[in-house]
Amino acid sequence: MATAIPKITLSSSRDIPFNRLVLSQSNVRRVKSGLSIEELARDIERRGLLQSLNVRPVLDGEGTETGTYEVPAGGRRFRALELLVKQKKLAKTAPVPCVVREAGSAILAEDDSLAENVQRVALHPLDQFRAFRDMLEKGMSEEEIAAAFFVAPTVVKQRLRLMTVSDKLLDIYEQDGMKLEQLMAFSVSDDHTRQEQVWDIVSQSHNREPYVIRRMLTEKTVRASDRRVRFVGLDAYLAAGGPIMRDLFEADDGGWLQDPAILDRLVMEKLHAAAEDIRAEGWKWVETALSFPWGHTRQFAEIEGTGVPLSNEETALLDALRAEQEAIEAEYAQADEYPDEVDARLGEIEHAILALEERPLAFDPADMARAGAFVSLASDGTLQVERGFVLPEDMPADPAEIENADGSDEYDHPAYDGRDARIADDGGDVGGEGYSISPDVEPEEEDGIKSLPDRLLTELTAWRTLALRDAFAGNPHIALTELLHTLVRDVCWQTPGADCLEAYVREISLPVHSPDMPGSVPAHALRQRNEGWKHDLPDDEDALWRWIDGLDDASRMALLAHCLSFGVNALYERMPAYGAVSQRSVTERLKRADRLASALSLDLVEAGWQPTVENYLGRVTKARILQAVREARGDEAAERIAHLKKPDMAREAERLLEGSGWLPEALRTAGGAEQVPVETATVDEGMEAIAAE
Repeated sequence: MATAIPKITLSSSRDIPFNRLVLSQSNVRRVKSGLSIEELARDIERRGLLQSLNVRPVLDGEGTETGTYEVPAGGRRFRALELLVKQKKLAKTAPVPCVVREAGSAILAEDDSLAENVQRVALHPLDQFRAFRDMLEKGMSEEEIAAAFFVAPTVVKQRLRLMTVSDKLLDIYEQDGMKLEQLMAFSVSDDHTRQEQVWDIVSQSHNREPYVIRRMLTEKTVRASDRRVRFVGLDAYLAAGGPIMRDLFEADDGGWLQDPAILDRLVMEKLHAAAEDIRAEGWKWVETALSFPWGHTRQFAEIEGTGVPLSNEETALLDALRAEQEAIEAEYAQADEYPDEVDARLGEIEHAILALEERPLAFDPADMARAGAFVSLASDGTLQVERGFVLPEDMPADPAEIENADGSDEYDHPAYDGRDARIADDGGDVGGEGYSISPDVEPEEEDGIKSLPDRLLTELTAWRTLALRDAFAGNPHIALTELLHTLVRDVCWQTPGADCLEAYVREISLPVHSPDMPGSVPAHALRQRNEGWKHDLPDDEDALWRWIDGLDDASRMALLAHCLSFGVNALYERMPAYGAVSQRSVTERLKRADRLASALSLDLVEAGWQPTVENYLGRVTKARILQAVREARGDEAAERIAHLKKPDMAREAERLLEGSGWLPEALRTAGGAEQVPVETATVDEGMEAIAAE
């Protein structure tokens, strides 16, 4: 005969007047968590009590029920009801629905209290999203939903954002096939087809991190922090009908612009409008581009401008700003740091002073009629205008104005057409955002570490040359040592020239370079230094000689170092087999550049170089990408991206290498920061191997 299963008996439920309830000392909740009592009271006032209290009779000394009941489970609801009574929104004798545990039960009061809190399961985020969606569809606004559940409107917006995720992915998440962070990453895009494609890719990968999903979904977009967006303004892009993607779950720095074509059109329209305004000043020509190549003005002569003097009002304003700045600095001289509002005010003052001190130049209308200007976009998204450049054919015919001190013709060059033949010949396209790389430049994917492409090595050494010039110009002692060393070699080891002294500096151009170099730290420093010296130079040759003769030793050394820096050449170049300069000579040049870099303790990381897809990672083999990540972040990091296709691998490597201080061999300085040893050639050996090929 089957054994009968004993039946359980549920505790009775009835209404008990509130004034007969007391909070039990057996309630295990002691720490405040979740919704506040005030918020819970407002919720009960709005919708009533949704959940009964768990109570048990209070017994006297003889074990008899007193008619009062203690509340071991539901203490927060009791306190909320108590608050409503104090606010006279609830009567003291109002009936409260309660589940009554029998007196003398074997179940402890602490057991009931703990069970109610521990066995409660939080609502699944997907259920919360669906509930919010249903409420929205039934007419409630996002703000009303947020107010009803006492959460910030941002939380509601985030949950509702999951509506943009494919139903297929929602089902996968519901079945625990992906994590919430991954699902939230998909919400950055509302293209369900692309979302599913990305999931098909990452689900077969070892790396399913949310950042990978976001990167894949935004790879054809433009960051809102891009200089082009800062130039035209996000509002202008939106007004032109451009769509934007936002990430409500992560800091997205303004989001991603989904239509780069609209953005580029707006940028060029604004640049051309600015160019027309510049042309209206009286210039003969104006060239416009997103950016110009490094050294694009070297074939042009420059006309002199004079600074526009300050007006009386501007002078008074400048004096007032300086006085305020000095007063603030004196007031907080003993403080460790400025208060936030004071620091902000000092920033405003410094910006205003700089705007007044950087005076615009005024040019002679006759000079302007034969000169022109370059209009481009600066790295910070502001308009960059370079005025006063003269084409060779527009220079006066007077030989006295054309001939240089050494008798050479400074303007004996073809007219600038916005392109450089040395770049164009091998696939480069100057103008716009720098140049594009011909597909045949990319190395073939083979096993092992192959030599770097010639063009990439030239670009890397152009970066190094620029940084070396900056460091050289900042160290007059090394500059003078290098000059004397060069002169001694020329005088003592070779046949001297006809003149008593033939020491000169020939500026070495850097026509082949990566797009990031013109806006780099050393490029900015060199430009600022050059403009500072040019501002101080006298107008004619005799006055110049007397001015130099009157300089103190420190200034003379600094000027010498600055002038010599333009002749520094640390470039790798591929020379023809029977050219005037042999490949061996290039190797010797690089060795001497290494010596100079070591003496200057040159650090390309401090100079601002870091590996990107554009300047290195997208230009080398997968083996070299993995080698870089392995050196900087270890074998585990390299293994995580080893399965990726090359474009994805390069993008992930850029992220991994950011801030690591890693440098390719061609940019490392002997005696500098230690790199993780790898089985590859040193800088000198690498250069010699390439030269020997």
